[in-house]
Amino acid sequence: MKMNSWIIITDERRVGGMLNLVRALSGQVVAAVVGPRSLADSVAGIGFDRVLCFETAEEIPAEAYAAQLAAAAAADDAGLAVSSDIPVSRILLGAVAAKLSAVIVGSVRSMAAEGESIVISRSAAEGKVLEDIVTAGPAAVIFDGEDIDMPAAQAVPVEIIKAEDTGDALRLVETLEEESGSGLLTAERVVSVGACLISKDDLKLIEELAEAARAEIACSLPVCDDLRWLPTNRVVGHTHNQIAPTLYVAVGISGQPQHMAGVRDAKIVVAINNDPEARIFKNCNYGIVGDLYKIVPALIAAFKSAH
Repeated sequence: MKMNSWIIITDERRVGGMLNLVRALSGQVVAAVVGPRSLADSVAGIGFDRVLCFETAEEIPAEAYAAQLAAAAAADDAGLAVSSDIPVSRILLGAVAAKLSAVIVGSVRSMAAEGESIVISRSAAEGKVLEDIVTAGPAAVIFDGEDIDMPAAQAVPVEIIKAEDTGDALRLVETLEEESGSGLLTAERVVSVGACLISKDDLKLIEELAEAARAEIACSLPVCDDLRWLPTNRVVGHTHNQIAPTLYVAVGISGQPQHMAGVRDAKIVVAINNDPEARIFKNCNYGIVGDLYKIVPALIAAFKSAH
């Protein structure tokens, strides 16, 4: 099956994974960048057939250009639209889907052509199972697979799409940060704790590690919902904060799919767990099996000596 595929891009996360996803189909692949020209330039050399740049004006959110983006996709006879699960990207995808009268499928891992239909594989039951959906299209999908590094290719010229005047329909007025946990989404280093501590007082050990590593503190859902030791804005997972730190240290976290979906964009994941069969050891760069009450103090000392 041959169709034009549009990949909606608002930042650099999972661009390679989304491009690889649609390469299973035939047809032209268009990068529809809603953001700065620098972002469009960064994706122009990884294998797209066309790169369109809808440059956002200062203090105008990307969502304001949803109608213009949707109209452009329809004019190009796009049969497939793809976005990551970033909130702004999902909003833009929704506008495109409405314009194309497309079915919307979330948590998509892979796709394949089957005659004149598309077979879409998506995760379900918090990532524990995969199910296949067949559609004749058009389709709009939210990518939930792993990112990959696409090989360098001949750069295509960036086509600047003149932004339409959105008037006062949508304008950024003010940005407010939460007093607690506000730095988690942008932190370069994060120390995260699961329901592994003997008592709440032992959170001081995690806090000391975070301070030594110059990191933000996060947690798994049970630490918030069951134990009530940390607030909701510290929870990492598919339905909560999805972060992309350079370093993610997981202390006593088993590694369930719901949690790991929140750190799939982390560069380096270090896991500490006393269970050698813990699922997280299959999804980390470095794993340490042992007693956290012995390992964490050693890490604290190592970080302090490195400063």
